[in-house]
Amino acid sequence: MNTLGNFLWILTGGILVFLFYLFGSVILMITIVGIPFGVQTLKLAAFSLFPFGKTVRHGERASGCLYLLMNILWILFAGIELAVLHLVLALLCAITIVGIPFAAQHIKMAGLALVPFGCDVVEER
Repeated sequence: MNTLGNFLWILTGGILVFLFYLFGSVILMITIVGIPFGVQTLKLAAFSLFPFGKTVRHGERASGCLYLLMNILWILFAGIELAVLHLVLALLCAITIVGIPFAAQHIKMAGLALVPFGCDVVEER
């Protein structure tokens, strides 16, 4: 079922979300300062290409508060806009009964887009 969901996801616009995240990642990685943010955007791109069968969990965090500082910078510069975009897309998908599974995937992506540092994308069990 996850394969069918991912196939339909790609056909109905998931490839566009993937390409936009990939483009943003390349732009961020051009600068030295943007590399950590580009890596997180790559994580979002991979998750947006095949979201069915995956979940977001809080990963193992190193001691210190670097991930907190990076999340604050992410929220200020991109996180809120990306999360709101995914919530709007979820609302549009949820209008129809057929789009409800896609809306659930956009809600998962909104959480990851808001605070990507310290989170991992893993296979559902």
